[in-house]
Amino acid sequence: MIQVQNLTKRYGDHTAIEDVTFNVEKGEVLAFLGPNGAGKTTTMRILTGFMPATSGTATIAGHDIFDEPYEVKKRIGYLPESPPLYTEMTVTEYLRFIAKIKGIERKQRAQALTRALERCVLTEVRGRLIGNLSRGYRQRVGLAQALIHDPEVLILDEPTTGLDPKQIIEMRQVIKELAGRHTVILSTHILPEATAVCQRVIIIHEGRIVAVDTPDQLSAQLRQSEKIHLTLKTPQPETADVLKAVPGVLSVFHEPSSDGQVFIVECELGRDLRTELASQAVHHRWGLLELRAVTLSLEDVFLKLTQEEAPEITA
Repeated sequence: MIQVQNLTKRYGDHTAIEDVTFNVEKGEVLAFLGPNGAGKTTTMRILTGFMPATSGTATIAGHDIFDEPYEVKKRIGYLPESPPLYTEMTVTEYLRFIAKIKGIERKQRAQALTRALERCVLTEVRGRLIGNLSRGYRQRVGLAQALIHDPEVLILDEPTTGLDPKQIIEMRQVIKELAGRHTVILSTHILPEATAVCQRVIIIHEGRIVAVDTPDQLSAQLRQSEKIHLTLKTPQPETADVLKAVPGVLSVFHEPSSDGQVFIVECELGRDLRTELASQAVHHRWGLLELRAVTLSLEDVFLKLTQEEAPEITA
């Protein structure tokens, strides 16, 4: 659905993005993740035709964004970080105006309006002035304007910025429900957001892509060993030594805990020793309270990949 090749944008001596390359499949929700200033918004603006690229190519739904900008814009919905709202209009007036300028035929506008209001949960405020709405509702109106012409592709730039926790949850749920019917690129610097709503993640740092994959695969690729978390109720002084003697165990770290004694067991990469460790705990009557594999969180992956000289990872 979206193919981007070697996209570069320079402002004089400053390079905002360089050789950005990625693909997005039809119906996929993709997180474009990076710290502020990494190049996320620049990439979004180029894809939506808001600004030109210095070099590179990109196609959306088979249309070149530079050679066929009008065809591309008919197929995308764009929610910028600050939604383009007219606060003196009511929600209905504004969305009718958007439907008109997006070329929706007159006889189809009422249906398109109703659909957008329902999908963004705006029906109860449809008659209110946008200027009197909360930030959360304004963000939903911005999403409704991106959705009203039922585009194949949605590009959402920091859609939950400035929202309170309840509004963030509601907005994420709306975005999750768009998957499948729409292809979505979600730009964000909020790590839990990428995990909550996206199937795949692109991590961009200083204008360059440093990783493209699912959160789980990124974690697997960066791990140098397997780690297992054990919580024991009544461990003995020799517990750490017994665990170290299990074939495949590299090291054991002991951490006191309020609800038992925690042991972090580091094992050889690719070996799952949970069964063997559980057997030892039961055999020695240590009171096994918890046993689970420890994986790198998306936060851990992000920190590793945005450090100096981090390796580039692509799917």
